[in-house]
Amino acid sequence: MLVFSKVKKVIVRVFSEMRWYSIVLALLFYGTSSWLLLSAAGEHALLNPSDFIYWLVVTGSTVGYGDLSPSTEAGKYLVSFYVIPLGLSIFALVLGRVASWVALQWQKGVKGLKPLNLENHVLVIGWNGQRTMQLLNLLLKERSETDHQPSIVLCAKADIDNPMPDKIEFVKVSSFNNDDDMDRACVASASVVIMDNPEDDVTMTTALYCSKRNQMGHLIAYFKDESLVDLLQTHCPNVECTPSVAVEMLAKSAFDPGSSLLQHDLLTVQDGQAQYSIEVPEDIDSIPVEKLFLALKQQYNATFIGYVEPTVPARVQLNPSFDQQLRGKYKLFYIADKRIMQMNWAALSA
Repeated sequence: MLVFSKVKKVIVRVFSEMRWYSIVLALLFYGTSSWLLLSAAGEHALLNPSDFIYWLVVTGSTVGYGDLSPSTEAGKYLVSFYVIPLGLSIFALVLGRVASWVALQWQKGVKGLKPLNLENHVLVIGWNGQRTMQLLNLLLKERSETDHQPSIVLCAKADIDNPMPDKIEFVKVSSFNNDDDMDRACVASASVVIMDNPEDDVTMTTALYCSKRNQMGHLIAYFKDESLVDLLQTHCPNVECTPSVAVEMLAKSAFDPGSSLLQHDLLTVQDGQAQYSIEVPEDIDSIPVEKLFLALKQQYNATFIGYVEPTVPARVQLNPSFDQQLRGKYKLFYIADKRIMQMNWAALSA
């Protein structure tokens, strides 16, 4: 009686938490005991390994095709009172455990608790409610017009679930400068990192950290306080800083009515004209602005507005003269109805 009590306690301890090893042990016990009992009952036709596994799964799950079945009286009793009842319990246990695991993995993804394994993705760090939602929608719209379709990842400290579980990835962190947390968002392998937090000091700390972890990606930081832009670029010249231009637009619209509408139309991707960029291939020697300007207008109904030299990435040259030469790695900006996916550079440089 004492031995039975100890065995019972061991069984209860092993199966109470329903770990994977508990299920494997239960399956092994079920299969081994069924095979031994069938052998004792004289059901030798069912003992071939492949036939036995097939028959046990079909019978234990009560599918019951009937192509294999016990032929002896003892075998029939064994199947009726042992194989089927125990099989139902174990199969229900397995299916329940699998369903629970799948639900848990999905829940982890929604709550941002799963580590990601991504490269060349767009990483948005920070949560500003509706503004972040608008940013994500714009990024999704922009992505739909590109050849490559990078994953978009939202990384936030706020107590939220994935706001777009069918469109973006989500990672919830406790800190934007913790290696373990940010590794889950694959910050080091992101092609673009956008930092936009409600507090500028958090954005500053995040930008310093990301600049150290990702020196090859395109880093963008948004600040309400423009004085922080110079401070950050002094230490991290590879970070593109975007200060708020709301006050400037108010002043501009006061003397040039409609300026704010113009800027909105250039920036929006929902309708109307929008501003895009394209990089001159590295093997191109030079292209005169006049030739590029006319080709863009004639072939793509687009308007060239300026460029950025690779050696001076923080300075945009607007409205350049026609004789200005554009070279490889220059970033060109233009206005068009949609993004130009392929440019005939060979014809322009000829």
